Amino acid sequence: MLTFILWLILLVLCWPLALLAIILYPLIWLLLLPFRLLGIAVTAVFDLIKTIITLPARILRGPHNIRVE
Repeated sequence: MLTFILWLILLVLCWPLALLAIILYPLIWLLLLPFRLLGIAVTAVFDLIKTIITLPARILRGPHNIRVE
């Protein structure tokens, strides 16, 4: 919502720049999309490596959700 209000202010102050921004925003978003997907994939790989490395410790620790009352 704040972005839209800022765009409306830009539209009032300098409408050619606002129109250029509204045209270029989807193009820039499409250009940056592969880098976001790459970031998601790299994060997933690091989480997988962390899980594999900490698996022996988690197995040796045993179950932690059993409560004795």
